Amino acid sequence: MMIATRLRLLVIVLWVGSLLTIGYLVAPTLFMTLADRTLAGTIAGKLFRVEAWLSVAMALLLFALTAGTVVASRARTWMFRLTAIMFGCTVTGYFGLQPMMAALREAAPGGVFSAEARMQFGMLHGVASGLYLIQSIAGIILVLKNDQSEAKT
Repeated sequence: MMIATRLRLLVIVLWVGSLLTIGYLVAPTLFMTLADRTLAGTIAGKLFRVEAWLSVAMALLLFALTAGTVVASRARTWMFRLTAIMFGCTVTGYFGLQPMMAALREAAPGGVFSAEARMQFGMLHGVASGLYLIQSIAGIILVLKNDQSEAKT
């Protein structure tokens, strides 16, 4: 296995592993452990910010590595598509929906939402969670499909 191919696998595993760890282990643990839900949300938000920027970097690196290490094939097309789906979920979720959620949070006096703001926040949070799930599933598929790619000789 070429070094570039191994590097591509490392990028995929680090990206998907961090995504799954933050979203499905760390964030829920914060909310189960901390009595202050606002504090748990603040910490989770900071972790998701780091994850979003990591996702951007990993997606760009993975696009480059896939172009350089996988021959033109169905496997390469799938890798590009899955990477694009994951990247799109990050851009939409963190850079699109999160600022709207933050604005609602900032507008809530003392952290208490009005009924309308609570409903809007819940809808945005639900859509963001759905995108995160789609990104996670795409990542798992990317890990599984990676071994089907052919290295350039």
